[in-house]
Amino acid sequence: MAKKNTDKIVFDHIKVLDAGAKGVSVAKAPDGKVIFIPNVVPGDLVDVQTFKKRKAYYEGKAVRFHEYSEHRIEPICEHFGVCGGCKWQNMKYSQQLFYKQNEVFNHLQRIGKIALPEFEPILGSEKQFFYRNKMEFSFSNSRWLTEKEIDSTEDLGNRNALGFHIPKMWDKILDINKCHLQEDPSNAIRNEIRAFANENNLTFFNPRNHEGLLRTLMMRTASTGEIMVLIQFFENDKASRELILDHIYEKFPQITSLQYVVNNKANDTLYDQNIKLYKGRDYILEEMEGLKFSINAKSFYQTNSDQAYELYKITRDFAGLTGTETVYDLYTGTGTIAQFVSKKAKKVIGVESVPEAIIDAKANAERNNITNCEFYVGDMKVVFNESFIAQHGKPDVIITDPPRDGMHKDVIEQIMKIEPEKIVYVSCNSATQARDLALMDEKYKVARVRPVDMFPQTHHVENVVLLERR
Repeated sequence: MAKKNTDKIVFDHIKVLDAGAKGVSVAKAPDGKVIFIPNVVPGDLVDVQTFKKRKAYYEGKAVRFHEYSEHRIEPICEHFGVCGGCKWQNMKYSQQLFYKQNEVFNHLQRIGKIALPEFEPILGSEKQFFYRNKMEFSFSNSRWLTEKEIDSTEDLGNRNALGFHIPKMWDKILDINKCHLQEDPSNAIRNEIRAFANENNLTFFNPRNHEGLLRTLMMRTASTGEIMVLIQFFENDKASRELILDHIYEKFPQITSLQYVVNNKANDTLYDQNIKLYKGRDYILEEMEGLKFSINAKSFYQTNSDQAYELYKITRDFAGLTGTETVYDLYTGTGTIAQFVSKKAKKVIGVESVPEAIIDAKANAERNNITNCEFYVGDMKVVFNESFIAQHGKPDVIITDPPRDGMHKDVIEQIMKIEPEKIVYVSCNSATQARDLALMDEKYKVARVRPVDMFPQTHHVENVVLLERR
């Protein structure tokens, strides 16, 4: 039954059926349309108030629970439901894995429409909290207020915040007390920075007016115990900048790399900025099977170090290298996969479009005394051509780990021309992966599939596929 409530539709006793895209659960309205509902778990029985109606679906929120799902658990984070970062924290981890594996299967089957082998079980993460090695926080002088605070007549006092953007609200920041994603001293450093800034009247950024000293905070940690802290300032106030940087380094002497940037442009991306080293060195070291990888402020590195190791082991296993193969590692990034598999290959050629990443890749190879890896910069669809292959030799195995959009069609066409024996396709988006697999189905069969959970408490999942030539 549906009834009107302040011009919004309320559906009574709706059963939540499935976990949908982007961490939002799915139910069916009495009229047959889909309802997308956040912060509920499949199996919950709820009343839903809609706030958006489209031709084929509604978006709504649960306003009353009649029954709780057997798969529901109590979220441990005080910010759950507002932050939007860990959308599945109220769901048992075993069920998170079930829905992730199911999503990969559905994408490959429905989008790819190709013959599939029996899937290998999804590899869960041993750490379900405090697993991220990189976190980014934003400063704001007008923090997000709860409904209770908005309705209050009391003086709310200091409105400064250091935390995360409220979903779909670019100028609203939720003040974070404790985040369960990055190991300490992450929380201690963030909270100390906020407290010190408040005590010393350092101004927090206002994104609408474009004013304020403190803009963003990035922290990177490594399995080696090394820590990087980078503060982005909007205003170029040397005295205030040095005041807070000196305090951070004095309070947390274990920091390996303390850096800053002064950025007064419209957006806060770092990739076009000149980052300054304040204390320590300008990189931290990650280690994997004795290999050391330097990570600087702009480096891409898998954000779950422990699971990255497991992902790379699966990739190497799928490749089945014997020591005689020429391997191409497409979208190589900083060359971590290339170097990880190099001891079992004759030669590895890595290609990446970001020049800084290739500089890191070469430096890491030199650090690790690896002599059978070569790295090249360029747009994949341009560089990966006939002359490049003639110069470096036809690959026996291709490993590809493209961005979320998948591989460019020109890259796929080139792969189909040179016909390597095996392709290992690592993907963070099984929908675009399925599309690409379908384009290669004429010459390649899917031999193995194994999803890997890199991000517990979220809907994100990686997937590794082995393709063998027909």
